[in-house]
Amino acid sequence: MKKILIFMSLCVAVCHTSCKSHKREKEVAMQFLVTSPVKMDTAITREYVCQIHAISHIELRALERGYLQNIFVDEGQFVKAGQLLFRIMPRIYEAEQQKAQAEARVAEIEYQNTKRLADSNIVSQNELAMAKAKYDKAKAELALKQVHLQFTEIRAPFDGIIDRFHVRLGSLLDEGDLISTLSDNNKMWVYFNVSESEYLDYKERVKDNSMLQVHLLMANNKIFEYPGVVETIEADFNNETGNIPFRATFPNPQRLLRHGETGSILVDVPLKNVIVIPQKATFEILDKKYVFVVNKDNRVRQRQVTVSAEMSDLYVIGTGLDTGDKILLEGLRKVKEGDKIQFKYQEPMSVISHLRLFTE
Repeated sequence: MKKILIFMSLCVAVCHTSCKSHKREKEVAMQFLVTSPVKMDTAITREYVCQIHAISHIELRALERGYLQNIFVDEGQFVKAGQLLFRIMPRIYEAEQQKAQAEARVAEIEYQNTKRLADSNIVSQNELAMAKAKYDKAKAELALKQVHLQFTEIRAPFDGIIDRFHVRLGSLLDEGDLISTLSDNNKMWVYFNVSESEYLDYKERVKDNSMLQVHLLMANNKIFEYPGVVETIEADFNNETGNIPFRATFPNPQRLLRHGETGSILVDVPLKNVIVIPQKATFEILDKKYVFVVNKDNRVRQRQVTVSAEMSDLYVIGTGLDTGDKILLEGLRKVKEGDKIQFKYQEPMSVISHLRLFTE
C-alpha cells in the first residue's frame, strides 16, 4: 500500500511538471501586436442635421375676388418668369376697363374742344384747366382699371417649380386666398445649427472674409456632387439650445434638390499636432475608455484615456497617452492586468495605413 502511494505521488508530480512546462511553452509561443500613439496633422468630419430651402419660395395668392377660370400649368411643372399660370374670371374688370376707356375718350374730346375755344379766346383759361383736369382724372381711372384687370392674371415672377394646387378649376376665390407655391431651386439655402464652442473655433479658423466649404450628405447617404459655402451666420444664439444657425449656399444646376428636403452638412475640421491611436486598441468599462500599455518589463497595465475626437477607425486622444508609450493593438481579451507578454512592434503609420480611414 505504501509503495502504491509513493508511485501515485511520483505520477502527479511528473504530470504537474509536464503541464507547467506545456503552459510556459504556450505563453512563449503567443505573440501580441503592439504599436505606439502617433502625433500628426489630420482632420475630422463633423456632421450636422440640416434643412434644405429653395433660395426663393413664395406663395401664389389671389389678388382679386372671383372664380378660378383657367389653370395653364400642372403641379410640379417648371415654369419661366412671366409665364401665365392662372386666370381669375375677368369679365367684371374687363367691363370696368371698357367703361373707363369710354370715359377717358369723352374727357379727351372735351379737353380738345375746350382747348380750341381757349385758343380763340372764346372760353377762359380756367375752363381749359378744368377740362384738362377731368381728362387727367379719366386717364388715371383707366390705368387703375387696367391694373385691376391684370390682377386677374397670375404670372410667375421668376423661373421655378409649381407646387401642388390648393384650389381647383371653378373655385370661388376671395382676395388673398392661397392658390399654390413657387420655388426657385437653382440655388439652395441649407440651414444647420452650430454650438457655441464650434462657432468660436470656426471664427478662429476662418478669417479675412473667406468662406468655409461644406458638403451635403443627402437622405440616400450619398454626397451631393456640388460643394457649398457658408455665407451667413444668424445674429443671435438660441438661449435654450445654445446653438446658432449657419446658412450654406449650394448650386443646384440639375435641380436635384427640392425645397423641404433634409440631410446632413459635413464640415471638415483640421486638427494640428494631435495624438492618434486605432480605435481597436481601446476597450470600455462603464462608459470610460481604456488601453493596455506595455511597460519596460513587458507587462500590460490598464490605463484610462480621454477621446477628444472620433474618426472612422481612429481616436484623437486628449489625455492619457504619449508617443513614447507602447499599447496593445490586438488580443485585448486574451490578457489581464499585470500579464507578461511577448510582442511584435509595428510602426504606428504602418498600422494606420492598413485602416479604412484616409488621413491627410
